[in-house]
Amino acid sequence: MSRLIREGLTRREVTAGIAAVALVPLAPGSRAAVAGDQISTALEKITGGVPVNDGRVKLEISSLAENGLSVPLTVSVDSPMTADDHVKTIHILSEKNPVTEVVKFNLSPRMGRARVSTSIRMADTQRVVALAEMSDGSFWSDEAHVIVTLSACIDGG
Repeated sequence: MSRLIREGLTRREVTAGIAAVALVPLAPGSRAAVAGDQISTALEKITGGVPVNDGRVKLEISSLAENGLSVPLTVSVDSPMTADDHVKTIHILSEKNPVTEVVKFNLSPRMGRARVSTSIRMADTQRVVALAEMSDGSFWSDEAHVIVTLSACIDGG
């Protein structure tokens, strides 16, 4: 530290620089980048690098959730649900929740149709992704942006 001071930086400048670097993870843009990276990482882990297609999946979720403690959603996938062509798995991903993969549904052709409903907790306003893995190894998705007015992480009492 004394060598830095002799070369032109004061102790205050060094201390201010260290404090500024420590605050970088708290910057608003960096949180969004980390959240987006969590979704990308989860998608890569689930798909193994197989491209994800748009279409065939319909995510029904309100764009405004007054309470993040219970946000209902329904996912339906356009599939005949036959032995040769069916949905194997439906994943629900949430970018800002502590666990990115909120829920995973395993389906079989015996289900008759690929439609699931549940309620999830949401920590904050965020993007929700529904990902369907088909029996042929392809992946299809839909996503929605949900504004949460009361976070599930706030304790009202």
